Amino acid sequence: MKAKDLWPAIDPLGEALHFLRMSGSFYCRSEVTAPWSVALPALDDCLMFHVVTAGECWIAVPGVAPRLLRAGEFALVPHGQGHAFYSGPDVPTVALFDLPRQTVSERYEVLRHGGGGAPTSMVCGVVRFDHPAAERLVKLLPKLLCVDSASAGQHEWMQHSLRLMMSEARTLLPGGETIITRLADILVIQAIRNWMAQDPAAQTGWIGALQDKQIGRALALIHLDPARPWTVASLASEVAMSRSALSARFTARVGEPVMQYLARWRMHLALAQLKEDDAPLADLASRHGYESEAAFSRAFKRWVGTSPGAARQASRRAARA
Repeated sequence: MKAKDLWPAIDPLGEALHFLRMSGSFYCRSEVTAPWSVALPALDDCLMFHVVTAGECWIAVPGVAPRLLRAGEFALVPHGQGHAFYSGPDVPTVALFDLPRQTVSERYEVLRHGGGGAPTSMVCGVVRFDHPAAERLVKLLPKLLCVDSASAGQHEWMQHSLRLMMSEARTLLPGGETIITRLADILVIQAIRNWMAQDPAAQTGWIGALQDKQIGRALALIHLDPARPWTVASLASEVAMSRSALSARFTARVGEPVMQYLARWRMHLALAQLKEDDAPLADLASRHGYESEAAFSRAFKRWVGTSPGAARQASRRAARA
């Protein structure tokens, strides 16, 4: 089947959201009582999410006004920025890693802390996204994203999801971490969809380009079939535009020329795959539209700044650390 047979059914923004699959997940169930205040450290290249399942608390992210979170609310701190939670003002803040925590598994712990007053329960997670589409999408999000599961009727399923997440967090039966991860996938995507529907900023830049009828389809074709020997002319033909119109509109909406975007996209994919598998470089070259390993290696070094072999070795060293 040719790409032009596929593109009428393509949902470019949906394809980008499809890649929001979490990896490197770590979870903490917090049972805190007023007065309390906890500071979370910055965690590079991570997204942090917080679900308040009982009680309430304040979240403070630098550069954003403090926000009161009540039971049933879901907060994202997309860029791994350090932030704090507290029961009320003027409570001395304690660093998270200075507090005793109960280790339940390699990826799960329980925190109990506070002065014995009004209780609050939360489930918090730290995750990362390895796919380039997910990484690019997350980078465009604001510093703090909040969703109230009770704010609209269509969010009733979110309340059920939050309750199920808390139930799994309390009992952590076999498979519980997997269930929490799957629920977190869904909740994070819903929070991002909610932001897209409400914030005018989501109509600009790369996300806005994905929602453009023709440019979005051009992007989706690149994402779905990066190895194809695309040219401006072939992409223009697929999306029913002239070459000059595609070039001008693509650059205006995405922020870089179409062929530059294609090359960058291929290299982002290659870098992610170098971290995940041991495929020979010749195979990676073929997957990403290069006729030889040498051509692939030259392009990779030009875009990434290091050779594919060096990037793979660095990834393995990081995994062992």
